[in-house]
Amino acid sequence: MKYRRLGQTDLLISEVGFGVWSVATTWWGVRDIALGRRLLRQAYDLGINFYDTADVYGNGRGETMLAEALEGIPRDKVIIATKFGYDFYRYGGQRQGHGELPQDFSSSYVRKALEESLRRLGTDYVDLYQVHNPRLSALERDELFATLEELQRQGKVRYIGVALGPDIGWEEEGLYAMTQRKVSSLQIIYSILEQQPARRFFPVARETGCGLLSRVPHASGLLDGTYRPGMTFPPGDHRAHRRQGWLERSLRKVERVTFLWEAEMARTIGQAAIQFCLSEPTISSVLPNITSEKELKEFAAAPHTPPLTPEEVARLHHLFDHDFFLEPEQAPA
Repeated sequence: MKYRRLGQTDLLISEVGFGVWSVATTWWGVRDIALGRRLLRQAYDLGINFYDTADVYGNGRGETMLAEALEGIPRDKVIIATKFGYDFYRYGGQRQGHGELPQDFSSSYVRKALEESLRRLGTDYVDLYQVHNPRLSALERDELFATLEELQRQGKVRYIGVALGPDIGWEEEGLYAMTQRKVSSLQIIYSILEQQPARRFFPVARETGCGLLSRVPHASGLLDGTYRPGMTFPPGDHRAHRRQGWLERSLRKVERVTFLWEAEMARTIGQAAIQFCLSEPTISSVLPNITSEKELKEFAAAPHTPPLTPEEVARLHHLFDHDFFLEPEQAPA
């Protein structure tokens, strides 16, 4: 494994991290908790030291699973990031499908959420505490960041970050978090097929010293070999709601980038997707969706495959900027 510093912090994190949501929720098809714990532990054995979870993943399960998986490992050997903001304590039983729960960023809720996360994680501090999918109005609240800074002074939180979402976008929030709140990290969506607004964040991250965390590098399975034409997903899988025709058009885009892993490139499609993210210096770690031992080993090995050349990266930017030279998408009748 290779490691990078997270922005201007003293956290040296693995270039490939483990996004716990892929094993703590059923949104990616993993329903075996024992498998999830096993993968989390095997990741450490492969050199992964950065784990990204959230209190709302599995209504606390993501944090307890992580604590169980890492039992016996010295606390200072792992970097734990978690998130807060969704009030699943009050509304956890009322989630509609994959819809968002109500958010609470009040000082009292933040303090409660952190204490509960520390208890579930079995630790007395979190390395990176992230505001989970905030709207601009939340980021503009001085009380929120005053509370977070106080928790830092108390030693319960080492660094403060913001995770953008739930889907791609949120450019205004990302820019505000970096320039006005000077957060240590910003978690974004970035992949060969989903390059904006991430590329507009890069120069600002360089100027502010913010470390970027890139999730969903495989575009929800399009860039790891998961998808096949005409396939469907079972109810509960978050990919099942995609609009008709999306898969076929997306796979045609993937066909335009096969030069990354064909011939003698010595990298798989999944590894090429991770290397694309790592080609950007402001990205400190990539968080692929890991659902099997095969994926874990493949993705963990990605930093040791041939990096993308500047020419390859420029070609991928050009393809994206021209919608991969596909014909214009037809509006629904």
